[in-house]
Amino acid sequence: MNDTSSRNGKYFDIDEILIEEELVPVVFHKSANGVKVDPSAEKDCVDEGAKVELPFWLSQELYLRQAVSINVPACFNQKTRREIQADAANVDLRSRCPYFYEFGCKIAPIVGDRTIGKMLLSTFQMRYKDILTKAHTAAYAVASKFLAVLTKEETNLYEAAQSSMAAFKKWRIGGPRIQRASVLGRKRKPID
Repeated sequence: MNDTSSRNGKYFDIDEILIEEELVPVVFHKSANGVKVDPSAEKDCVDEGAKVELPFWLSQELYLRQAVSINVPACFNQKTRREIQADAANVDLRSRCPYFYEFGCKIAPIVGDRTIGKMLLSTFQMRYKDILTKAHTAAYAVASKFLAVLTKEETNLYEAAQSSMAAFKKWRIGGPRIQRASVLGRKRKPID
């Protein structure tokens, strides 16, 4: 992991680790000896021009050393973009990348594709209202099907919305609306 992640306190964050493990397609600019990328390969080297998939953390380090170029991952390709534009609410983003938004924010500057950020924003905006609506109204059977297509970030939003609604209902139904502070019941001591 890079120094920036450890400084931000995310070094031991399991979600951050899983994001860094996402596979990224790369093309080697230099040959590398003593490296076995494919377990079925006979030789322990990668030739110049070889196209392989590596974990994001490794591909990022190799990119910084100008050993590889990183291509846009499949979860952000044109096919996915067309599906999102057609009907973002029904696209199974979890199967493409469980950390779709965070991974997109990390990969966009490296691949140099400025449209990824715009796509992430528009996708989130299109799905946001549907997530909140279903969090407040969906029955358990419907919710479990719906949760299966949400990314980790969207699942956190859904759970926060449900928790918020439960707290609101509890407040609305129960107890006195205004509670008297305990300090208000005590009389002041006279000042000598």
